[in-house]
Amino acid sequence: MKILLSSLFLLGLFVSVAVFVHKRKKAGVKGWKTALTSICFYAIAVLNLVAYWLDGLGIISWVLTIFLLMLGAYYTRYMPAASQSSG
Repeated sequence: MKILLSSLFLLGLFVSVAVFVHKRKKAGVKGWKTALTSICFYAIAVLNLVAYWLDGLGIISWVLTIFLLMLGAYYTRYMPAASQSSG
């Protein structure tokens, strides 16, 4: 069961990263600061998957998750503003 869940999770993660990169290229968004929020959230996903594999869902995993969540929230200021089109 652990392998099935991990495989589905990794498949979803790879698809999500591919869609994220494609949308950034399509929108013409460049630079690292605009991507740091998503990078932090992807790092949270990978960190928790590794913790799940190693049965290490302890305080270190929680602290790193909270740190990455706060770091990702901080870098939302650099995300490009969505353009609003009327009609």
